[in-house]
Amino acid sequence: MSFADSPALAIAASLVGGYLLGSIPFGLIATRLGGAGDIRKVGSGNIGATNVLRTGRRDLALITVLGDGGKGAVVVLVAGALFSPLCAALAGGAAFLGHVYPVWLGFKGGKGVATFFGILFAIAWPVGLAAGATWIAMALIFRVSSLAALTAAAMTPLWFLLLHQATAARLWLAAGMAVLIFLRHDANIRRLLKGEEPRIGAAKTRAAV
Repeated sequence: MSFADSPALAIAASLVGGYLLGSIPFGLIATRLGGAGDIRKVGSGNIGATNVLRTGRRDLALITVLGDGGKGAVVVLVAGALFSPLCAALAGGAAFLGHVYPVWLGFKGGKGVATFFGILFAIAWPVGLAAGATWIAMALIFRVSSLAALTAAAMTPLWFLLLHQATAARLWLAAGMAVLIFLRHDANIRRLLKGEEPRIGAAKTRAAV
């Protein structure tokens, strides 16, 4: 039985393949191979690019951003090309879950922002541009990276609707990623409410994003 003959098989392949590729911890791999040690023992302990930057290695942070964003884009593009738009959305959601909750690291992953943008640009590039512009505008105005990410995530379902890129699957994907991004930024949200969240360019501390 081929994938073309079985939509269920195509969906299963999209979910499993998306999760496995999404769970690749590029931040951890980059810092270890780059001689910067275990990123989980640096700063906040997060495996994302922002924490990788705390090692003082901008090259490793860039590799992490490209890897985390790229894996989200790849699964969407491959599932969309091989199967269907629905499978593309499902693969993107699975990749996002894999990044946030990777089985290899005891389900303790990153916050998902780079993967979120990679998925958006692959599944609907106008929405990716709008979400990116939202992040940039908020970062320039308030100089707080976490606030920019949270705002971009919250606005994404609306961007899908306003830019006529919405399907039920895409809206569920956008809403699900936004919810998980908020959940993963719980400590940042508490600091934002207290006015204690570090600004972009300020001295970095262990409590930072």
